[in-house]
Amino acid sequence: MPIIVYFISQDSEVKYHARKSLISHIIPVVLLIILFISIFSSFTPIATGFNEQPSLWMAAGPLILMAIYMLVYVIVMVWNIVQGIKVLR
Repeated sequence: MPIIVYFISQDSEVKYHARKSLISHIIPVVLLIILFISIFSSFTPIATGFNEQPSLWMAAGPLILMAIYMLVYVIVMVWNIVQGIKVLR
């Protein structure tokens, strides 16, 4: 939605807020893609050498990335709510 507003609007202030909103939407998506890549690469037999036990990073890495993703997502969500309240004032 922010990208549509950015291209449709002629007002520079609206474009500024749309660009900031787009960035706050892109950050969690990029982290989610990294998370999916790490999860799927850690569970493939090729990554573990078929017979080897997975390393600690391969076992705990996706869990750590999920925790980071949830933390970043909550921070971005709270930041968006605060910015929205500031605009309404």
